[in-house]
Amino acid sequence: MSAPRLVLITGASRGIGRAAAVALAGEGCHLVLVARSVGGLEETDDAVKAAGGSATLVPLDLRDGDGLDRLGASIFERWGKLDGFLGNAGVLGALTPLSHLDVKLYDELLAVNVTANWRLIRSLDPLLKRAEAGRVVFVSSSVAQKPRAFWGGYAMTKAALESLALTYAAECEATPVKVNVLNPGATATAMRAKAMPGEDPSTLPSAEAVAALAAKMLTPEWTEQGAVVKYREWVKG
Repeated sequence: MSAPRLVLITGASRGIGRAAAVALAGEGCHLVLVARSVGGLEETDDAVKAAGGSATLVPLDLRDGDGLDRLGASIFERWGKLDGFLGNAGVLGALTPLSHLDVKLYDELLAVNVTANWRLIRSLDPLLKRAEAGRVVFVSSSVAQKPRAFWGGYAMTKAALESLALTYAAECEATPVKVNVLNPGATATAMRAKAMPGEDPSTLPSAEAVAALAAKMLTPEWTEQGAVVKYREWVKG
């Protein structure tokens, strides 16, 4: 019997990250779940177990670059490879004119939405290339390609993330590793509620619906490389 596929998920304590963990657990994956909140990770772990899966919990602030490096080393020591990586974690910052964006918020946006994903590529790349069919998905946003007033801090980091991801995809072209970007669009998550407090979440796709696509993109059967996959277009077929 072959070992279960090993998938790392950041931002696993809620929203799309948690829903993806549950979806992948149902497919028999073992999950490495990363988030700042221990309580949130434990709640996700309960949901993973209820779905028949198993997980290793990693409470970690993504601004801890040395911690991200240690994470890759720990995965190598325990499993020797990594089959999938869902770069889901992100922060919204503040919806404000660029000239009013607080310096500390600006630095946090870059650190979590961009730099952490680069550090993870650096840490996980050798592990993904040791797998038979390594798969990487980075979660972006429509504002990466269609900037909106007052969303500049979030938008610029998601645009940078897409460039980072697509560059990495090009560098993986001659390997079995497939790297793609998922644009969920408006989704019923806590981050969306913070950005749009008056919006009715029942009018939006659920985190579970979007996570089903993320899980599909992390399977060996997904063969696209360097694509920006939009959830709404995928649903329409």
